[in-house]
Amino acid sequence: MTDHIYKKIELTGSSTVSMENAIENAVSKATNTLHDLRWFEVVETRGNIENGKIAHWQVTIKIGFALTE
Repeated sequence: MTDHIYKKIELTGSSTVSMENAIENAVSKATNTLHDLRWFEVVETRGNIENGKIAHWQVTIKIGFALTE
C-alpha cells in the first residue's frame, strides 16, 4: 500500500433546489481546479427563507484531495 498525503479545503455551495444540489455545485466547481478529490464532509447547512418558504440552500463542506508530485 502506498502512503498518501491529503489536504482539505473548505467551500460553501449554494442552490435554490436542494442541499444535495448545493453540495454538487461545490464539488463540481472544485473539480475545475483541483485533482485527486477523494471525499467530502458536511460542516454546516443553512438556508434563506422568503415568504415562508425555503428560497436558497447553503452547504459548507470540506473536500479532501491527495497531494501529488
